[in-house]
Amino acid sequence: MLSKKSVIGVIHLPRIPRTTEKVEYSLEEVVDRAVNEARAFESEGFSGVIVENYGDSPYTKRVVDPLAIAAITVVVKEVVRSVSIDVGVNILRNSGLEAYSIAYATGARFVRVNALAETVVTDSGVLEPEAVRIRSARINYPGVRVYADILVKHGFGIAYAGALAESAVTGVSIEDYVRNLVLDYIERAGADALIVTGARTGEPPNVERLKIVKKFSTVPVLVGSGANIENVVALLKHSDGLIVGSYVRKDGKAGNPLDLVRLKEFARAVRTALV
Repeated sequence: MLSKKSVIGVIHLPRIPRTTEKVEYSLEEVVDRAVNEARAFESEGFSGVIVENYGDSPYTKRVVDPLAIAAITVVVKEVVRSVSIDVGVNILRNSGLEAYSIAYATGARFVRVNALAETVVTDSGVLEPEAVRIRSARINYPGVRVYADILVKHGFGIAYAGALAESAVTGVSIEDYVRNLVLDYIERAGADALIVTGARTGEPPNVERLKIVKKFSTVPVLVGSGANIENVVALLKHSDGLIVGSYVRKDGKAGNPLDLVRLKEFARAVRTALV
């Protein structure tokens, strides 16, 4: 492993087969690509990978197409079989229950949920909190960890907007709101880890916000976007690990093929940062 801190690589799947459209790649090709990427991350010492339907944009609030669900399940199962590191599932935009079900059925160890305890306005519509929706599955089929975005990218929390407005009028510190949100995620929604991102894919989080979340969290805090060889020292200093998807791809662009040179550079930078 690279370190005692979590370093998770994102497997950006191309558009997934579904009943409503014909896609560019066959399911066999999607599986082969995902397995090869997972093995590459493992060979560089990553502690885990997360399988994500990145190529499915524009994203629906929830993936319900039966062929898409079946296809993602097949991909995740083959990845789990192919590596010994932890495998996770993220189904964009907020299909937490579907991801949890796939993870349990395939032996994946964790899921990422974009809106676990917030109501968030996004380009996919208004995302409602997923914690209640996955509650029964977590009780009846435990063992899958839930990693939750907090103040997620490509969206804006409704309550957070209100807190910003109140802060502007009254001068009340926004840190108090973030503290309460962190506690709600952990104590009420049951998050096993929190993920802090920038505003968009490939953008790093505000370090001050990251420090606030880390200050009040009793569970691991991961950086969920924007990690690169230049900021890895600062990000690891204030977090328990990194999730990297964009930097390790061709030209550093999300969705592009994995770039093994950039992957090795990133792994080397992490090792150096933690010496």
